[in-house]
Amino acid sequence: MQTYIVTGGAGFIGGHFVRQVLGVPGVRVVNLDKLTYAGNLESLLDVASSERYRFVEGDIGDRELVAGLLAEYEPVGVINFAAESHVDRSIDGPEAFVETNVMGTFRLLDEVRKWFAILPEARQVAFRFLHVSTDEVYGSLGADGLFTEETAYAPNSPYSASKAASDHLVRAYHHTYGLPVLTTNCSNNYGPFQFPEKLIPLMIQNAVSGKALPVYGDGMQIRDWLYVEDHCRAIWQVLREGKVGETYNIGGHNEIPNLKVVETLCALLDELKPRSDGKSYFEQVKFVTDRPGHDWRYAIDAGKIKRELGWEPAETFESGIRKTVAWYSENQVWSERVSSGKYRQERLGVV
Repeated sequence: MQTYIVTGGAGFIGGHFVRQVLGVPGVRVVNLDKLTYAGNLESLLDVASSERYRFVEGDIGDRELVAGLLAEYEPVGVINFAAESHVDRSIDGPEAFVETNVMGTFRLLDEVRKWFAILPEARQVAFRFLHVSTDEVYGSLGADGLFTEETAYAPNSPYSASKAASDHLVRAYHHTYGLPVLTTNCSNNYGPFQFPEKLIPLMIQNAVSGKALPVYGDGMQIRDWLYVEDHCRAIWQVLREGKVGETYNIGGHNEIPNLKVVETLCALLDELKPRSDGKSYFEQVKFVTDRPGHDWRYAIDAGKIKRELGWEPAETFESGIRKTVAWYSENQVWSERVSSGKYRQERLGVV
């Protein structure tokens, strides 16, 4: 039995990864999650009773807890999804992002380092620490070009700055202490079970609730969209086959302006869940003041992971977004239940 400790496994991407990996025979998952506003165990009900799954509520910055889990479960890998991840929230309250993304990652790394140092050589050779990061650490692109693994970091929000700092710590722990690390930087994820403050689930929930669909600025900010299941397959592949110390960019090859994403969502909802008055959901679009420091374009060159590991996305944006809209249309109660705490679809990040 190979055990993996997954931090942040009750979140959107982490939850998909946990479910996907538990489909692999002979693998056990220990899910360490603090259960903040975006962590939700309802997303993992289908695996909660598995003998190969254990949930532990706790913070990656809790050194004693992390050290105990490492000693008890002797994992072959630690996959770090745990992070504060919403840009608008980082504008309203940056301190939590520094505490979790920087200090939390540091304490997690340091406990793994101490535990790794006393392992027998054969177990050291087999062990991996995989850090999940974002393309936002690279800053903003102009009309041309793509982010590569060699692109210089230029974060523009408290969120992306905190993730950039954590990326640098992971790199430093490899070069200074010999910890066998891997880093992935992904583009914008979407899919089922995403907390409804992100663009796609927020627009779907607002649309069916009869609320306005707030679009920042002119809506022409461009993002590369990656279906979450494709992302999780890539992470697993990097974990199993990636070269120690390397970074792998993971993108969906789907550069689309935000306004076009909203148009597509509205068209799908018009088809799958039409308004009672027969009008299009697109009539609910409302253009609002742009986010401070809003990056104009992100786009990832995912050539390295394709060349070296053979990964490429299975979903096009058209196929993935149809699956996503259908899921949210059928699971509106889930979205309403997880929208707890401070967030009530109000505007964040206007400071």
